[in-house]
Amino acid sequence: MRRAVVSISSNIAEGAGRKGDKELIQFLHIALGSLAELETQYLIAVRLKFVVENNSVEVLINDVKKLLLGFRNYLMNK
Repeated sequence: MRRAVVSISSNIAEGAGRKGDKELIQFLHIALGSLAELETQYLIAVRLKFVVENNSVEVLINDVKKLLLGFRNYLMNK
């Protein structure tokens, strides 16, 4: 789960350091994939009772998803 979290921010940073919006959009898609991976791992951990379900975590995951999608959509419609 830690690796997935680091991957999200790392891909945003790497995309921002590239030449143009097209590459940034590609890295935002990769970040969204890492976010989906994190969400899946969290749900598995809850179902296996490794962690207690926490609505704050779910809200954060959804908020980050909305932000990434909004940023991607903004770049695609520029």
